[in-house]
Amino acid sequence: MEAVARARRACAVPALFLLIGLGLASAACAQTLDDRVYAVARQLMCPVCQGQTVAESDSALAREMKAIIRQKLEAGETPDQILHYFVGQFGDSVLAEPRPRGAAFILYLAPPLGLAAGVAIAVAAIRRWRGRAARLDSNPDSPARPPTS
Repeated sequence: MEAVARARRACAVPALFLLIGLGLASAACAQTLDDRVYAVARQLMCPVCQGQTVAESDSALAREMKAIIRQKLEAGETPDQILHYFVGQFGDSVLAEPRPRGAAFILYLAPPLGLAAGVAIAVAAIRRWRGRAARLDSNPDSPARPPTS
């Protein structure tokens, strides 16, 4: 009987530390409402400020937009729903990052396509140079290469 009690105590202490550790970890990972407001505000451009997001701006409109974001988050709306609300109010230009459709889709495709084209050009050039070097090596009397002594 006493052995069972000792075994329970021996298991209880590590279990307690595990629970405390998990509680601290979840508290550190949990986003506060302010963090969530800031995350949405970073995705919106201030309509009256030149080149500033709502999160960066201190204008009256930006403060009002942040208050609306806070109210909507408290009401349980998702960040996407909030972004759609502001797009409905101000148009697509309010988004800090354009949506990948229409002409903006080219902005998303251009970098990977440019990289692929650059790699293809580099591979073709290297193959051409290697082929030319192999032909010169196989023909030692070629005038393009000086005679070896």
